Amino acid sequence: MAEITVHKDGRPAYDIVFRQNYADLLEKLEKLNINRRRICVVTETNVSRYYLEEVRELIEPHCMEYTSFIFEEGEASKNLNTVKALYEHLILARFDRNDLLIALGGGVVGDLTGYTAATYLRGIDFIQLPTSLLAQVDSSIGGKTGVDFDSYKNMVGAFHQPKLVYMNLSTLLTLNDRQFHSGLGEIIKHGLIKDRAYYNWIHINCDKINSKDLNVLQELVVRSCNIKRLVVETDPEEKGERALLNFGHTLGHAIEKQMNFQMLHGECVAIGCILAAIISKNKGMLSEKDITDIQESFTAFHFPLLSHDIDVKDIIRITKNDKKMNAGTIKFILLREIGDAYIDLTVSDQDMENAIQELLRIDE
Repeated sequence: MAEITVHKDGRPAYDIVFRQNYADLLEKLEKLNINRRRICVVTETNVSRYYLEEVRELIEPHCMEYTSFIFEEGEASKNLNTVKALYEHLILARFDRNDLLIALGGGVVGDLTGYTAATYLRGIDFIQLPTSLLAQVDSSIGGKTGVDFDSYKNMVGAFHQPKLVYMNLSTLLTLNDRQFHSGLGEIIKHGLIKDRAYYNWIHINCDKINSKDLNVLQELVVRSCNIKRLVVETDPEEKGERALLNFGHTLGHAIEKQMNFQMLHGECVAIGCILAAIISKNKGMLSEKDITDIQESFTAFHFPLLSHDIDVKDIIRITKNDKKMNAGTIKFILLREIGDAYIDLTVSDQDMENAIQELLRIDE
């Protein structure tokens, strides 16, 4: 049974717990004094069918009062209207600052629940029970919360650290292949920015990962979470090194929006990673062999290609609305080499257009 402790300001802040069931979830929650707390489990329609009843049976007999809030699955629900509905639910249930929210689901659930926890009564506690691979290795860790505003992704948000992240890895077995592979976009990214040996390990174990071998998945998730832990401990509020985690996201988010969110987040991040690698190559850092290797790493997990119907100029325009802009300049993450990322403020519109056009030629 693996566990990782995340520190803030040199002190333990919360644990990341890796299990293959919910066997000791209650034991972990009792350390948070749930017997004196109202608890609201926040989830979405699809996840609720699989896990809400099991979690309710574990928690309800042991907390002061139990309730749940279920919203429609999908990115379209990740907005202030859903947050407002959750606020009203909590107010009617008389939730106060002593009470606790539990995010049961993927990244949409975790981000929305965390943002609600950060802002309801100026902040109440919450924990993460991530059920998707993307949420387990990325959004559940580090305290970045937020919702979309109109068509602007994660434009409204707050930093608010969870009190616990508990991962039941067997939930990955219920993901469809597309959702599962989407999470691998962030995982490959971790290797690209911080750990070439891990990046190589992912490539070597491709078949076992695709077959969802739980023991291999546990090592995969633990190693990715440890990379993210090390980064967020150094820079909890993204003022420096934590920005490296945005590798692939500037163009990835723009593609996601330009495609009207018809592609999954991890799919767009994968394309964004390849584009950022091409820009790194064009600036003289990576080789053509590196680009081929990176593209093959994503292809091995069935990531879709960049559509030839995309509007290149529009994608570049959308990057100007990226929340990672710095005094009018895009804070772009590039690679000196595989496993060594850095912040670059010199990426031009032409650099982006050249990379997109090059990738479209590669994919012909």
